[in-house]
Amino acid sequence: MSKKLNTVIAILAVIAICLSAAALIVAMKPAPVEKTDVQYVMYLGTNGAETNEPVFAPEEAKEKAKEILVKYFGGYTLSDAEGGWADSGKLYQEYTLVISLSDTTLDQVHAAADELVRTFQQSSVLIQSNRTVTEFYSGAK
Repeated sequence: MSKKLNTVIAILAVIAICLSAAALIVAMKPAPVEKTDVQYVMYLGTNGAETNEPVFAPEEAKEKAKEILVKYFGGYTLSDAEGGWADSGKLYQEYTLVISLSDTTLDQVHAAADELVRTFQQSSVLIQSNRTVTEFYSGAK
């Protein structure tokens, strides 16, 4: 074989070894870990179940809810909403608090809901459980 051909074969062999090593390094790198979680969303009406009248003014309702949520959870998101329903042809509406929670358990959510039901004189609190992926993103470094 010619010297030129041997040089080309040697260069191709080195490239193949480098590519194999790079592929091995990439294959051994652990995949990013995603934290699967359940997000709980509670819908808390603020009209009493018996009277259908507001138990608290909106700002006071928020403060009462915050006191309870801080007691049970490390963090929460509280949003304003308006709830409504029809019963026997009559439309009812009420100021509603939407509470979003992550990194907790259904038992903790139920414990807080028990206190919210009592405090806000509700017959129930609507609780939704949504599977999600949670990430606390701090920006590109």
